[in-house]
Amino acid sequence: MTASASKKLALSSTALAPAAKDAQKLAAAAKATSGNPDSKQSRVVAMLQAPGGATIAGMMKATGWQQHSVRGFLAGVVRKRLKLKLLSEKVDGNRVYQIAGANKAKSERRRSKTRSR
Repeated sequence: MTASASKKLALSSTALAPAAKDAQKLAAAAKATSGNPDSKQSRVVAMLQAPGGATIAGMMKATGWQQHSVRGFLAGVVRKRLKLKLLSEKVDGNRVYQIAGANKAKSERRRSKTRSR
């Protein structure tokens, strides 16, 4: 392969459409959780995808990690490596974390049912 052909191939693969980038994010998350369903990483990602989200204390209990390790995992793995959008909000004085859009389809179905009643 010539140098110009390899440059064109590299440029075309880096200029992905936004939908393809979203699909890559979901595939990366699935890969992270499908490798070993009993791994600590997959447990935390599953907790973050739950409708209620997860607290740091809950993640600490599920993994045996210390607080700073959970925070490092959220920043380094969930946000940077998996490139997932992590939402956090304070509920009753506790910070609750959740992956954005994880349960979007479920909440839309619930809304449509209540609107039709």
